[in-house]
Amino acid sequence: MKLKKDFITHSARGESLLVPTGSAGFSGLVKGNATLGAILELLKKDTSETAIVEAMCARYDAPEGVIAADVKKALAELRRIGALDE
Repeated sequence: MKLKKDFITHSARGESLLVPTGSAGFSGLVKGNATLGAILELLKKDTSETAIVEAMCARYDAPEGVIAADVKKALAELRRIGALDE
């Protein structure tokens, strides 16, 4: 899976934004924390949910189950708005 090219990411001061272009089919703005920003960065290249969880476990000091649940929730929301190529 990979982030669709119709979405632009931006991170600043601990906030992450996902902005659709005119052809994205979604109008709105997705605003999140640095954790979402890390997930979005990983999605700029083709990856899997497992690989994202592993990378997040290496980056953050939290139980793997908590990280896996957070990644699953973020990916579900990105799927819902049509931001992922799968």
